[in-house]
Amino acid sequence: MAVGLGALASAALPPLFAVPLLGVAFTGLVWLIDGTGSARSPARAAFAAGWWFGFGHFMTGLYWITNSLLVDADRFGWLVPFAVSGLSAGLAIFPGLAAAAVRLGGARGAGRVLALAVAWTVVEWLRGHILSGFPWNLVGTAWVFSDAVSQTVALTGAYGLSLLTVALAAAPATLGDGVGGGAADADAGRGRRWAALAVMTALFGVLWAAGEVRLASAPAKVDPAAAAGSEGSVVPDVRLRLVQANIDQRLKWSPSERAANFRKFLSMTRGPGFEKVTHVIWPETAVPYIVARDAGARAAIAAVVPPKGLVITGAIRATPAGVKPVQLWNSAHAIDRSARIVGTYDKFHLVPFGEYMPLRDVLPLKKITRGAVDFSAGPGPRTLALPGLPPVSLLICYEVIFPGNVLDRRNRPRWILNLTNDAWFGDSTGPYQHFAAARLRAVEEGLALVRSANTGISAVIDPYGRVIARLGLGVEGVLDSPLPLPLVGLTPYARFGDWILLGMLTIAVGLAFIASLPARPAGRRARD
Repeated sequence: MAVGLGALASAALPPLFAVPLLGVAFTGLVWLIDGTGSARSPARAAFAAGWWFGFGHFMTGLYWITNSLLVDADRFGWLVPFAVSGLSAGLAIFPGLAAAAVRLGGARGAGRVLALAVAWTVVEWLRGHILSGFPWNLVGTAWVFSDAVSQTVALTGAYGLSLLTVALAAAPATLGDGVGGGAADADAGRGRRWAALAVMTALFGVLWAAGEVRLASAPAKVDPAAAAGSEGSVVPDVRLRLVQANIDQRLKWSPSERAANFRKFLSMTRGPGFEKVTHVIWPETAVPYIVARDAGARAAIAAVVPPKGLVITGAIRATPAGVKPVQLWNSAHAIDRSARIVGTYDKFHLVPFGEYMPLRDVLPLKKITRGAVDFSAGPGPRTLALPGLPPVSLLICYEVIFPGNVLDRRNRPRWILNLTNDAWFGDSTGPYQHFAAARLRAVEEGLALVRSANTGISAVIDPYGRVIARLGLGVEGVLDSPLPLPLVGLTPYARFGDWILLGMLTIAVGLAFIASLPARPAGRRARD
């Protein structure tokens, strides 16, 4: 039962967005935790219920990871039966701890609903920070389909929206309180059964209405056909071209295909409409050469750089030839018409097992990306000043999924650029989940976010999380768009970060305590 409920919860996430199933899943989880009260070790039984719930949730939500292992099936195909199940088993510890905390806390009635929301949010936050962090598929991401509700993260952040979402989803559990008990119990609980569900439903109605008001007062959604020099809500004299070459990951690094792949990016860049473009953006590792060492590759790129513009591309960076030890970085370079690299960013949040092997001296495994050398991490979020563009925070691949850690707050950028290569995951739910996380980062920070992906989804997203222009998954093409301006001033989340979450958790704990106080029977209330 717990595995099935966890699977239902994952169906509420992108791209299905079956949000009502969250109510079934989390209500069921509350009742499963209730049922552990008679166990010999209630906390252990509750942990087991939460663990199995988490296992079903992560198994169905992260199944797409197996696609990356099948890119080089001869070497890594044998890992398929173990990879997702092993990762899910580890991640399921977090929901298990949340369920055990609810059992140990002893909250009752609506209090246990709030206790689960608090515990779930705390472990989501921990999941996003412990052992390099993996805040993928936060429950709050289920609302990305609604531009109005998504505005909530400008105040609460994604973790705060998860807190509210779990409280709403678990609220129907109170409808069963007192059922099967005596008349006094039923009478005492009657006034509270619907209260939690009514309050949480009303709260989300308020959030939706507030989001609609915020969007109504926002500038009109940018027209992607707007000219580069247009005024208003876009950066003057900037028109971006995102190139989505849709190159299969199995062919991306093939020696026989490498040159053809590179030429494809060059020719697509110079396609129709190029004369209106000011800056070109290619995705993660688009260039199959070490650009800093390869003058020929830089010259070829320089030939397709727009006048007074740049090509920004993902590429591998390496220590100079002959320098020991050899180091590699997953990087992005900005190249001008003189073939100069005028800006470089090194990815700092690396993917375990993909870009480096944790516990390399213990585990007899190789990373799934090509080459024997692990990637090195960059220094952290950086703001780059590039010619002709507002200051930008560059992010590579899944660096965009980390709330509150996508830019340098001491040198705040004016927009965010995310280069990624989701070709590893094929036509699965993975790229849609990744894209949804990127949209929430735009709302949290009040900054436009531009996403360039090899196989999709490439898009331009405004500071309200609205998609201005988009190229779908598995589509080959270019996307031309102006760059939306940032919000005037900081969003509350950009200003205070997860301190707001801490305040929300504190309030929720207080309300859980109050809601757990026993109700007085009707007769006693009348005598009083």
